[in-house]
Amino acid sequence: MNIHEYQAKQILRDCKIAVPDGSVASSVTEAIDKAKKLGGNVIIKAQIHAGGRGKAGGIKLANSISEVRSISEQILGTKLVTKQTGPQGQRVSKIYIEKVFTIEKEYYLSCLVDRKNSCVSFVCSEEGGVSIEEVAKNNPKKIYVHKIDPLDGLKEMDTEKISTFLQFKEDIKEECKQIITGLYKLLIERDASLIEINPLVLTGEKNLVCLDAKMNFDDNALFRQEKISSLRDLTEEDSTEIQANKHGLSYIKLEGDIGCMVNGAGLAMATMDIIKLYGAQPANFLDVGGGASTEKVSAAFQIILSDKNVKSILINIFGGIMRCDVLAQGVVDAAKEINLDIPLVIRLAGTNVELGKKILKNSSLPILSANNLAEAAEFAIKSTKR
Repeated sequence: MNIHEYQAKQILRDCKIAVPDGSVASSVTEAIDKAKKLGGNVIIKAQIHAGGRGKAGGIKLANSISEVRSISEQILGTKLVTKQTGPQGQRVSKIYIEKVFTIEKEYYLSCLVDRKNSCVSFVCSEEGGVSIEEVAKNNPKKIYVHKIDPLDGLKEMDTEKISTFLQFKEDIKEECKQIITGLYKLLIERDASLIEINPLVLTGEKNLVCLDAKMNFDDNALFRQEKISSLRDLTEEDSTEIQANKHGLSYIKLEGDIGCMVNGAGLAMATMDIIKLYGAQPANFLDVGGGASTEKVSAAFQIILSDKNVKSILINIFGGIMRCDVLAQGVVDAAKEINLDIPLVIRLAGTNVELGKKILKNSSLPILSANNLAEAAEFAIKSTKR
């Protein structure tokens, strides 16, 4: 789960980690009021769940209250298009009004759950304020990755190595160590998967301040993170994915024209792979999980069909705990209920597979039954060209 910058900064503030004074506004009038309290010379930042806001015109300096008004009017209610939003952009409904101060140098600092190495990793660089991917590509020696064994936890030597790489003087180094310790504690205690500070700045007054903050949290841990869960902004998420989640479905929209309905994440990945292998593109990832009641499958159909690019549907089911006959009956009932009018290809395997195929055959529905996954992919691709 992602949160907004203003929410991330409040969390940092609560953890005694320095951030600039600022507050969120959802109207021009509110923005002007917040800017006056900060002295009128402020930074105005669009609040969306995407990076690249500055290059897209979503972060601007206002030197007066009149500029606050005009900039707020320009940003609020518009769609900001960045590399991360895609061409459709993201509507800006909130802006963050933040105090301006002198910056001496910018740094990059983040900590994340490093699944590849089964640890928590800190990533830091003296090249802050720009895309870390660009730094990694153009000057990889400027990046330092420090791994923390989760069984040992963060030690003094860890904070020493990270702050030393950033070449802070002794008085600033101690401040940096406190920030590192705070970020690690926050990552562990709040079930965060990523905390990124870009940039971490050294101010003209020789203080370290988190000028920008990005946080991601583990969806699977939200049940024990009530305060974090309450920060979720559904307007920033895909409405179809939200609807799928309500029905216990895992759904991600893709760019192809073959809708996929599969039970099991691994099998869903294999299904998408074979569609691509045979020269087509899947329209989605959709995992119905271990069960396939009429209600659940009907919801899955409706979600797939909400994508107007879908020309056929491929259902790939392995009957394990849930038998193939039960799954097949759920598919048939749901297809009849929604009056499915595009080609439907089904591949069944597992417990009671023959009985499941019999149910499909006797359903009077125009179903193409495949004997294996390769055949299912071929049928689905051919059916899209009719």
